[in-house]
Amino acid sequence: EVKRQRRAQKQGLARKLTQEQIQPGTPEPVEGREHVYVQTELYLEEISDRIIEVDGECQTDEFLDRPTTPLFIPAKTGKDVATQIEEGELFDFDIEVKPILEVLVGKTVEQALLEVMEEEELAQLWSHQRAFAELRNAEFAELQRLEEQDRRIREEKERRRLEHLEKLRKQKETAEKIAARAFAQRYLADLIPSVFNNLHDSGFFYDPIERDIETEFLPWLMSEVEETVQKKVLGRTMLDSLIRVVVEKRLDEFSRPPPPAPTEAPAEEPSATDAAPQVSDEADADDQPVEEEEETDQPVAEE
Repeated sequence: EVKRQRRAQKQGLARKLTQEQIQPGTPEPVEGREHVYVQTELYLEEISDRIIEVDGECQTDEFLDRPTTPLFIPAKTGKDVATQIEEGELFDFDIEVKPILEVLVGKTVEQALLEVMEEEELAQLWSHQRAFAELRNAEFAELQRLEEQDRRIREEKERRRLEHLEKLRKQKETAEKIAARAFAQRYLADLIPSVFNNLHDSGFFYDPIERDIETEFLPWLMSEVEETVQKKVLGRTMLDSLIRVVVEKRLDEFSRPPPPAPTEAPAEEPSATDAAPQVSDEADADDQPVEEEEETDQPVAEE
């Protein structure tokens, strides 16, 4: 019953601890603040500094002590039988206890000897163990020394190899620089004249007088020549139109029938035939400068 009560108490404590762990607690307030308890119940209670006290009484029955549980005594089975033995009837204690005592003493001495031998053996094992530990520590120290020496040798070998590789690299780089310098000198020996020739051919280097003639004088000359040619073409076109008008007028006059001859013509009025040669003479006079002009225009056109 006591064990059952203790078990129930332990279970209750464990349940209470688990409930406390499961229920989330309020986090700690930040610095400069503090928690204030606020009523969250459905019905508010008046909070005051003095707790309201009320006296109450309750009548209970008297506590009756429970008697102790009697020990369990099983019921007897069978019949009681007794035998009366007199002193000296079965065995003599001094005679019978001697071999037992000898066996006990022998076993005790033997056990003591075994324990002493075990202690000696343990001491020898401990000494061997200490010697083995010392030997192992010495071998381990020697191994560490050899490993450190091997590491130093490997590091020195690697450092020498890197130095040799760096030396070879620098030698190769120096040789390449020398070869590049020689090649550049040979290549640049003919490069500067060829560059200047190419630049001169491309027009970067030019004669200022020739460039001025090409850019200033020749465009002006071409514009003037073009303007002169346009003027001559315009004069020729106008002359052609005048010639066409004169020819058309002469054609109209020649195509008309001659008028009847009057009986008495005034001496002052010229006849049609006289007028026609005059017109033709005027036309010839007009045509003559044109032909001269055409003759003068021919060299200009050839130019």
